[in-house]
This record gives sequence, structure tokens and C-alpha cells, in this order.
Amino acid sequence: MVVLFSAGERRTYDPSFKGPVDKRGCTDIACCILFGVAIVAYIAVGIIAWSHGDPRKAIYPTDSRGQFCGQVGTPLGNKSNLFYFNIMKCASPVVLLEFQCPTTQICVEKCPEKFMTLVNARANAKDFEYYKKYCKETLKPVPEILKEGLCPAMLIPSRSFTRRCFPALGLKGGQVTVGNETKFDDGSGNMKDAQDLIDGVKNATLVIEARQTVMKIFEDFTHSWYWIILGLVIAMFLSLLFIFLMRFLAGIMVWIMIALVLAVIGYGIFHCYMEYAALKGQAGANVTIQELGFQTDFTVYLQIRQTWLAFMIILAIVEVIIILLLIFLRKRILIAIALIKEASKAIRYVMLSLIYPLITFLLLAIVIAYWAVTAVFLSTSNEAVYKVFNTSACEHSRETCDPNYSTTTMKMKCPDSECLFAFYGGESAYHKYLIGLQFYNVFLLFWCANFVIGLGQMTLAGAFSSYYWAFNKPKDIPKFPLFSSMGRALRYHTGSLAFGSLILAIIQIIRVFLEYLDHKLKGAQNKFAKFLLCCLKCCFWCLEKFIKFLNRNAYIMVAIYGKNFCTSAKDAFSLLLRNLLRVAVVDKVTDFLLFLGKLLIVGLVGVFAFFFFSGRVKAFQDTAPNLHYYWVPILTVVIGSYLIANGFFSVYSMCVDTLFLCFCEDLERNDGSASRPYYMSPSLREVLWKDEPVDNHSDTEQKTHPAATRIHHNI
Repeated sequence: MVVLFSAGERRTYDPSFKGPVDKRGCTDIACCILFGVAIVAYIAVGIIAWSHGDPRKAIYPTDSRGQFCGQVGTPLGNKSNLFYFNIMKCASPVVLLEFQCPTTQICVEKCPEKFMTLVNARANAKDFEYYKKYCKETLKPVPEILKEGLCPAMLIPSRSFTRRCFPALGLKGGQVTVGNETKFDDGSGNMKDAQDLIDGVKNATLVIEARQTVMKIFEDFTHSWYWIILGLVIAMFLSLLFIFLMRFLAGIMVWIMIALVLAVIGYGIFHCYMEYAALKGQAGANVTIQELGFQTDFTVYLQIRQTWLAFMIILAIVEVIIILLLIFLRKRILIAIALIKEASKAIRYVMLSLIYPLITFLLLAIVIAYWAVTAVFLSTSNEAVYKVFNTSACEHSRETCDPNYSTTTMKMKCPDSECLFAFYGGESAYHKYLIGLQFYNVFLLFWCANFVIGLGQMTLAGAFSSYYWAFNKPKDIPKFPLFSSMGRALRYHTGSLAFGSLILAIIQIIRVFLEYLDHKLKGAQNKFAKFLLCCLKCCFWCLEKFIKFLNRNAYIMVAIYGKNFCTSAKDAFSLLLRNLLRVAVVDKVTDFLLFLGKLLIVGLVGVFAFFFFSGRVKAFQDTAPNLHYYWVPILTVVIGSYLIANGFFSVYSMCVDTLFLCFCEDLERNDGSASRPYYMSPSLREVLWKDEPVDNHSDTEQKTHPAATRIHHNI
């Protein structure tokens, strides 16, 4: 146990050490080869998927013959909508989005817009000309047409949704309507209720409202996309402005940032209270969220008092937590400010580091795009399966059949049956491995994404460590430190990056599997299994956080010394363990302050977006777009602002972590004498010396480290 928790040996003075080691060799070669083989196999999976898959199956609806509606360059190119002969044979409108309905389907140019029956249309040449657009053949008499399923018995007003013709359902006076009518002729002279078109009024209402909500959200995006982009540009400008001012006024900016965060949250509490008080006495305002239930129109929740009370309590708790943390950490904030000042200086000399998040974003976009395209091709690589429909008495019902079903003996035995396209499936040798290929696709997504993130961390660590270990700044800082660091990482340490990202990917894929099990066991009654699964999920979540922390610091040590991943992880962990007090109260306090900076930018942009899109300010009422749900662009701007701010501040965070580890190394290697001077700046040394934890060094070490004696004496 003593060995397990050993903090390792302290660094000794090395006169040849001048920062990131130039003479280094390739590390973790075996894992580099494994990663290369995995990438080649991943490319092979993509080629197999692209050769067998057909994304048209996901893009275009498929008719009863397995043809794609609306595919450009085919006879059905101008017929983009799928029409169902008898939609009442389908279980519900929801099922139509996922499964093929057991009725004849054809591709049409437009969905029918009026009520019509085949019998009545045949008596009128003009109506029949319109009706023929929805038939396969019309040369035979009406009875034969209906018997052979060549035409639908009726047409009802429909609308195109996901390129499929659904009945134009609505609600009128609490009753379900189709085409504003509650009843319609089913083609045989019988009047049917519009309610018969759906599987229950409840499902119809949900589908209608969901469809309307989706369309309204889409319309809101089309009306406000340029304002959303403007909001994201403002967030980027504020992030750059904040970082620029931090270069010169780090201390003042941190205190201003703290004050503004408290002010923004305080205003949020005040605004929630005013809304809560304004709703007092209004009809329906005292309804609880539980009584209201799920509503697709989220603005309804803003009209009840309980919502604003919940917002007010949450913001008040956040405000109190931040204030308490600031009170307890007030002395450490000064130390964190010193680290941020030093980080600002480093970023000033490595300005290209600010654009590196764009490179990481581009590489991640490529990885995610490759995964998404491969997943689509894999999921659409099955063959079309046809089954016998439209008869329950026939012994061959629901059996697979050939598209040329009309010429087989099965058709002769069951003359009223049809062979219709059912779904994409198949049991060939290739299809048996589809689940495994999809699993491999997801695993490589995690591995490659973690590799890209790790590459960014190692690149920034190498660049900022070059700044720290330059004795005469900026004279001794190498030219283009960022590109030099990236070159070293890719040339020598691809294996180490692959090793660290592989460990993290394995943990993440296990978490995905646990979430899958949790989804499958939701209806189970075994409480012990649920408890065990919950514990496993919690443990692996904590393990993932720890591995991310360990990888981050291991990459810093790899960037500096060029050792393999395991040695670097051990050295980083030992170094942090020897400086555990600093890690807890200095490094994490800095992360907390940077988080407040991100919170401030998101809060400012979010408040501005709220007042602009909600029309609360008269000056913006004529300028703001007319929206169904003003929370749609607000939420988009807030999430986008956080991602932008996080991208810029991640550079600061990586810089602080690198400088912190370098500072700890500097304290162990040097003593501040003329022969062994510190590389840290005087301001950083002055503040961080006061934070030096007491350690029981030997008398010999005290003599060889006179600066350490002064530190302990001060404490």
C-alpha cells in the first residue's frame, strides 16, 4: 500500500534541461501500430458500407414496388410524395413514420386536396382526370379496379409530412376532423368518422400537435437564423475581447467578471420574482407543472407561477453557492489571478494558440461526419423485403414473396392478395455482422475523437511549456512554438495519444452499453438490478472523469520530456500528489474563475437574446422577428455561446495547467540561486511561494535548496 500511494522521487537539478526535450524517440509504438491498423480497418468498414449501403433508403420514401419517390433522374423524379391507398389499414400515423403500411403505396406529385370517391369520379370526366393521378391503372371497370387494388376507393384531403401523404387532421370543437369535416365517404357508400383514421383521439392530438410544433420551430429558425448568427458573432467578439483585456488587466478583469456574474444572476432572481408577482391573481396561474403535464407549446409553462418560483429558487441557490465559494477561496483567488496573468503573458507570445480550437473543431467535424455517413450507409445496406398483404384468410399471408408475385402460383391461390414492399432487411453473410460493424463504428468514433482532443492538449502543452522554460522571454522562445509542438506530437507521440485515447474510448463505450442496458431494463421490476446498474453507471462516470484528468496531465509531461504514456502518467500523478494542496486550492480555483468567465459571456448574450426575441424592450419590437416560440433562438444562442466561449477559454485552461505543472517541476529542479535560477516570473514566484506546503525534507535537501528554507520559514 505504501508503494501504491507513493508520491515518487522529487526532481533533481539537470543543467542540460532547457524545456521541451528536442532529442526524443517514438513512444508507445505498439499502440501506434494498433491505431494505424484500426484506422485502416475503419476505412475498410466505410468502403464496405458505401458499397452495400444506399442512403436513398433514408432520404426517399419507398413505394410498394421498392422504387424511390422523388429520386432525381428517374421516372419518379417529379413524384416526391408517397400516397397510401387505404390509410385506415395502418395502425396509426406514428407507425407510418417507421414501418411500411399493409396497403398499396404509389409515388405522386401532390397529395390529394379534396374528398372524392372512385365511383363518383368515374361519372365525371374532369374529376376522373384528377383521380387517375392516384391510380396504377384505370382502363378496367370500377369493380375490377377495386378488386385488383388498382385505385384507391376514396381520396381525402391530405398534407405532405416527411414526404408522405397524411390525412389533413385537425381538431374542431373537441372533435377530430379531416379537411374540416368530421365524416367522409369510404368509397362504398358508408360514412366514416374522421376519428377512424387514427388510433384513438389521444394519439391523433399528440401527432397533430407534435407535427405543428416541429413545423413552427422550423419556421422560427428560418425567420431568425441571421439574428442567431449575429448572437454567436457577439459571443465570439466578447470572448476575444475578454481574452484580449486579460492580457493587460488580468486582476481587474477577474474581479469585474466576478462582480458581473453575481450581478447577472442577481438580476435573474429579481426578474423571476417580478414575473412571479405579476402572475398573482391571474386565472390559471396557480396550476402546478404536474397538473399541467407535458405541453408542446413551452410558452404555456411561463404563464404559471410555479415555473418562475422554480427558476428563482435555482438561481438563488447558484448565487449563494458562488458567494460562499468566493468567501472561502478569497485568498486563493489572488494566487489564481497570478496564474491567469502568467497565462495571459504566455498567450500573448503564442497568439496562434487562440485559433487552435478551430483546428480541433475542424478535425472533430471530419471524425463525426465520417462516423455519421458510415452509420447511415451501414443502416441502409439491407436488401428490400417483400411480403404478402391484404388477406387474412390466405395461408401465405405475411410470407415473403417476389416482386413478380402476380405470375406465381401463390397469387393464383390467393387472388385478392398483393406482394408489397415491407422493409429493408435480409439475412446474408454480410448482414449478420451489421451490429458488430455498427459497434466498431461507434467505438472508433470515441477513439478518434479522443485522439483529436488529446492532440490539441499535447500541442498546446508543448507550446506553453516552451514559453515557461525560456529563461529570457521572449528571446529564448522558439519560433512558431505551436507548429513545432504539433510536429513533435504527430512525429513521435502518436502512439501515446492513441494509448490515452484508447483507454478513454473503452470506458466511454462501456458507459454507452450501460445506458443501453438501463433503457432495456426500464420496465423491469428487479430493484437490485436497477440499483447495481445505477452504481456501475456512477462508478464509470467517475472513472471517465479521472482518466480525462490523468490523460490531460500525462500529455503535458509527454510534450515536455518525450517519454511514453505510462511513464508520463506516473510522473504527472506523482508530481501532482507531491503538490496535492496546490492542485486542490490553486489549479481548481483557476478553473472555477475561468468557468465564471464562460458563465458571464453566456449570461450576457443570453439576457440580450431574451430581451430581443421576446419583444420585452419597445426599441426591439419592430426589429425582432415574429416567432411562434421565442425560446427557440434564445436556447440556440445560449448553447452556441457556451460552445464558443468554452473553445476560447479551453486554451486558457490548458495554459494554466501546463504552467502549473512546469512551476512544480521548476521548484523541484532549481533553488533560485545564480547557478540554479528559477524559470518562473518574479510575480508568479512571489505569490506561489506563499502557497508552498510544508514538507519534511532532510537537512541535506534544506541546504541544497535555500529557497525552500525561506519558503518554509515564511509559512
